[in-house]
Amino acid sequence: MFIEPYQTYQDLFPFYLNEHSQPLIRAFHYVGTTIALVCIASFVVTFNAWFLLVGLIAAYAMAWISHFTIEHNTPATFTYPIWSYVADHHMLALALTGRLRPALEDAQKRFS
Repeated sequence: MFIEPYQTYQDLFPFYLNEHSQPLIRAFHYVGTTIALVCIASFVVTFNAWFLLVGLIAAYAMAWISHFTIEHNTPATFTYPIWSYVADHHMLALALTGRLRPALEDAQKRFS
């Protein structure tokens, strides 16, 4: 089935959440995103660019491995690289603030 490309982040985010429906894939993303944030902070402190490379590799490795082995779907990064990056942080922020469950439920309703 062909799906029209998303034109706005607001339209993409429910799709993104639906593609991360299982708790284990979200856990992989949280770990990868956290490693990336720590690496970015380390770069800011040390100006060692290797931290940026390690953060990038760690974040994408965790995400891609989880998509291919847990959800068995294609990472949104392949089609929407910037919005996917933003959505990773958005999903983590919702989880940390206790607001993820309603957003997941809304996304599931939209795609069921």
